[in-house]
Amino acid sequence: MGGVSRSLIPVIFQLLGGIGLFLLGMVLLTDGLKAFAGDSLRQALLLFTGKPVTAFVSGFTVTSLVQSSSATTLATIGFVSAGLLTFPQAIGIVIGASLGTTSTGWIVSTIGLKFSIGAFALPLTGVGAFMRLMARGRWASLGLALAGFGLIFIGIDTLQAGMAGLAETIDLGAAAFQGFWGHFVLLFMGLAMTVVMQSSSAAMATTLAALHSGAIAFDQAASLAVGSAIGTTVTAAIAAIGATTPAKRTALAHVTFNAATGFIAILLLPLFLMFFGWMEERTGEPSGAVSLAAFHSSFILLGVLLFLPFTRPFARLIERILPERGTLLTRHLDVSLYTVPAVAVEAGRNSLRAIAVEEMTAIEGGLIGNGAVVGRGREERRQALEQARLFIAGIPLEAGNESIGEARICLFHALDHLTQWMEMRPREAAPDVRSAPELEKALALATEALQLARTELGEQGEGAEAAMERLETLAREAAAFRREVRPRLLEAVSLGKRASTPTLRLLDHVRWLDGCVYHLWRASYYLRRAD
Repeated sequence: MGGVSRSLIPVIFQLLGGIGLFLLGMVLLTDGLKAFAGDSLRQALLLFTGKPVTAFVSGFTVTSLVQSSSATTLATIGFVSAGLLTFPQAIGIVIGASLGTTSTGWIVSTIGLKFSIGAFALPLTGVGAFMRLMARGRWASLGLALAGFGLIFIGIDTLQAGMAGLAETIDLGAAAFQGFWGHFVLLFMGLAMTVVMQSSSAAMATTLAALHSGAIAFDQAASLAVGSAIGTTVTAAIAAIGATTPAKRTALAHVTFNAATGFIAILLLPLFLMFFGWMEERTGEPSGAVSLAAFHSSFILLGVLLFLPFTRPFARLIERILPERGTLLTRHLDVSLYTVPAVAVEAGRNSLRAIAVEEMTAIEGGLIGNGAVVGRGREERRQALEQARLFIAGIPLEAGNESIGEARICLFHALDHLTQWMEMRPREAAPDVRSAPELEKALALATEALQLARTELGEQGEGAEAAMERLETLAREAAAFRREVRPRLLEAVSLGKRASTPTLRLLDHVRWLDGCVYHLWRASYYLRRAD
């Protein structure tokens, strides 16, 4: 027994080293590719997300490129928190990411295990390391990715050798992991492997190496693969702790999809095994690593077919489970976004836009009146504005990224104009003043400005630039009108042609409407510049 234990030690060390090399390679590859692509990956993830189907394609493509479903899912959670993605779009992306991560299994099974490319991976790692040290900018990031790619295959070679030694020492294939409950035990083992390694790709590579070396049987490897697919959701679940409601919803949708898909895969495992057994008889080739990669993709694809057509009902179910708490105006302000300052800027900008739009809605309902309609909900908006100020002030500056600093300045300008705008309040207009032509002209300018500002602060459509120019024109017209009408009305009061009290209230309304248009223009201008 002692001899067996002593012979296991180098095997265990080799396995740990292989897993470590693979994990390090995955980290370097993912970080290198993300840095090499810069903002392109973020834009790619956001560009094709109009519908759940296109969001699915986006999530699948990006995950296949960066070889990390966790990276895609975490980015998606950040985008949802910032209001850059809707919840149904986020569901499409995380479903696509779940399928995209199966590409690692295909790479390992068709290249890493079929061919011994460790000798070729060594110089690739060396070239990548030299590029990282000697090159600058994006080329240094590409070198990091190349070094990571080489380390992945060195790790696979080491894992394969370790698993071969383990198969000679212990017959894991004969272990009592048979039957329905046996497969459930293996499922949880695969889940635990993924949690410990913090990478479903590493857990899958380990399983593939074990299967290829004969350490475990195909049905056991299939159960481990199902567990690794479920375990990959742990990272997203941890990231959602203490996050905003949209982030929690996205994490819950990710967990629900993978858990449901895994459960279905375990229930249908006998059918999958019968199919691969039939393929084995037809081809004469035993079910090996490639078959396991095919099984991994197949049961995830089955989940995609079951969930993707019902993305919106699924989203509504998750929303009922996790209802929005607190004001909607600050739902995007998640301090976890500080890790990606560009996304945090978008979150602050979206909150300021939401506050401005709600203030406009209140004003449109009470342009002429005693201010009660205008003031409705204003305290909530003021509190939301204060939360936005604290959030924007906390956005970290990035060395070498001047755009973040410029965007923060623009957001503070917009914040200042919105604060001044919300502090203004007109006095009640007397009935005879409400029909005054001067007030009608000022109201017409303010009403058009409110409508244009809503367009400008809305979806940023094709007419947004024209709306911005017209908004500036209206602000100048409103200011010119106030300057023209004030001395004329005051002269009329002094000559006894107009009553003083209603006229002063009329001027008060004209000044207020002029201020509304001006602050709308300037807030819209700076919010646009912060984009």
